[in-house]
Amino acid sequence: MNCKSIVKEISNYLEEALEPSLKTSIEKHLENCEDCRVVVDTTRQTIQIFCNSEPAPLPEDTRVRLRDALFKHLNKLRTGPRV
Repeated sequence: MNCKSIVKEISNYLEEALEPSLKTSIEKHLENCEDCRVVVDTTRQTIQIFCNSEPAPLPEDTRVRLRDALFKHLNKLRTGPRV
């Protein structure tokens, strides 16, 4: 198990959706890699903060810009690339 593998599996690890052998391998790596422990702990804390927070209302101008950008992107997908 290496650091890149940890990053690829972090979501599954935090959701406890791994086979026991992979979970054990990740935990063994985390025992010896402070950088990965920081990444896993920070990600876990971020998820907890996000899940426990209330959504902030978007200002109307931001909402309009996001909607326009979404429609523009969807139209590009529908029409396909221009040649």
